[in-house]
Amino acid sequence: MEHAPAPRRRRALPCTVLSSALCAGLLAGCGDPGPTLHEPWFGGYVNATAYPVYDFAAEAAGRSHVVLGFVVADPEDDCTPSWGGYYGLEDAATDLDMDGRVTAFRDGGGEVAVSFGGAARDELATACTDREQVYAAYRDVVDRYDLDTVDFDIEMDDLENYEANTRRAEAVARLQEDRPHDDPLEVWLTLPAGLAGLEESSQDVVAQMLGAGVELAGVNIMTMNFDEGKPASQSEYDASTEAARSVHAQVKDLYAEAGQQLSDELAWNRMGLTPMIGQNDVSAEVLDVEAAEQLNSFAREHGLGRVSFWSLNRDRACGADDPDPQEANDFCSGIEQQRGEFTRALGEGFED
Repeated sequence: MEHAPAPRRRRALPCTVLSSALCAGLLAGCGDPGPTLHEPWFGGYVNATAYPVYDFAAEAAGRSHVVLGFVVADPEDDCTPSWGGYYGLEDAATDLDMDGRVTAFRDGGGEVAVSFGGAARDELATACTDREQVYAAYRDVVDRYDLDTVDFDIEMDDLENYEANTRRAEAVARLQEDRPHDDPLEVWLTLPAGLAGLEESSQDVVAQMLGAGVELAGVNIMTMNFDEGKPASQSEYDASTEAARSVHAQVKDLYAEAGQQLSDELAWNRMGLTPMIGQNDVSAEVLDVEAAEQLNSFAREHGLGRVSFWSLNRDRACGADDPDPQEANDFCSGIEQQRGEFTRALGEGFED
């Protein structure tokens, strides 16, 4: 079903696009320097509700970031956040030791991000139609885990839900407005991408976030499961970088439509890459360690703002007790590898 174009608010021109003479003469009133580069980071996703539970505080110790997923709507209460639809926030503290592990990981020098959404269950803004309660649900999660970074993984039917995407954008903008100036909330959108980049529905999600006034740290693209869009002869690395180059041009356009003029360097900085390690859900697609090393080099050479992967739970070879390695599963990569080898390959050169 078609919907009206996403609203896109334009901002005042930053000083960087005014004449140097004018800026010099009006320096006191020219406080907005325009978009600036963010510090790049690396952090693998954790499937927080997969069993056996992945102890990220121990297994990922020494890494700068982990991204815990996914917070979704409680199936019994649309406006209440839950982990995977299985654990409320209190239940997660008791049954998963979520609070304790977050604290332990931070005590080791790492930072925790939480991802809302994902491919399964309903994202909060989709299930909950009350704008105030959507905002409150996000705020409960941010406050409970004292978050500086949040991720919204928008997939499947959620991409086409214009009303839900509007509720989400408005709530996230409020979350950022609530923060002290010296303690901002970093917000990422994680979206599927093909060789031609983001589909129109994904572009609308970005435009709605920017149009609502969200200071969007970047667009993190899932470089996985290309399926029929990818020629059989094309490697997973080549497909991923082709998708990234396509999205780079789209990011420049989307931010420009929101009044933010990005250089090529800044546009790369507003992007992230998230491959699926090892065997992908599409049987013919496999990302090996060599390709992961190449993706890491691509990201560092182009100055991407973020690299992640799905998932830390899977960063090991399959054993005899694991499911068929030729089919993607939550517990192992499906290829021969050393434990943690993808984490090292994709995280090389990022601050630990």
